[in-house]
Amino acid sequence: MRAAAISTPRVDKMPGMFFSANPKNLKEPGHSLLDNKMQKKRPKNFGMDVKAYLRSMIPHLESGMKSSKSKDILSAEEVMQWSQSLEKLLATQTGQDVFGNFLRSEFSEENIEFWLACEDYKKTDSGLLHCKAEKIYKAFVHSDAMKQINIDFHTRESTAKKIKSPTLTSFDEAQKIIYTLMEKDSYPRFLKSDIYLNLLNHLQANSLK
Repeated sequence: MRAAAISTPRVDKMPGMFFSANPKNLKEPGHSLLDNKMQKKRPKNFGMDVKAYLRSMIPHLESGMKSSKSKDILSAEEVMQWSQSLEKLLATQTGQDVFGNFLRSEFSEENIEFWLACEDYKKTDSGLLHCKAEKIYKAFVHSDAMKQINIDFHTRESTAKKIKSPTLTSFDEAQKIIYTLMEKDSYPRFLKSDIYLNLLNHLQANSLK
């Protein structure tokens, strides 16, 4: 008797699966894309329904988004401003959270994590600079870092030298590269993503109620 054929769904058609043209392809020799992917866990919100995701990300999303002076309520106008520039998007905590979730879906969350770490580093007291600089370097810049950012060899070496006698600008060069990478690569895709468009549509619909 002939065995029944078992059909296997094509991977690229399976719901909840995302494949990104992550710039980590350009990392230095010895760090393959597969190795980097294997080190990262699948994001918790990866397969969540969009509406459920919005509720979890925006605490006040379902409370009504009509005009209000309260800073706790996210408005459609604010979300629309995110499309003006990456700077506008990263200017608010909510913008950082939503963009960060998008980057996690593309396995590139280390970019915003590094950028935010650098912003925090610039506010560090002089007595704590050396300790914090070492932590940021080991977490993101070192060639063996678990969340290694995609910067060129020269910048990596230059940053390593700077943190030996750290100043508030020790990571500026690397931070600028990562900001530009997000601005040119991830940010345009974010504006076309379901995460952003569904959030905006949801807020606009609520503002009409």
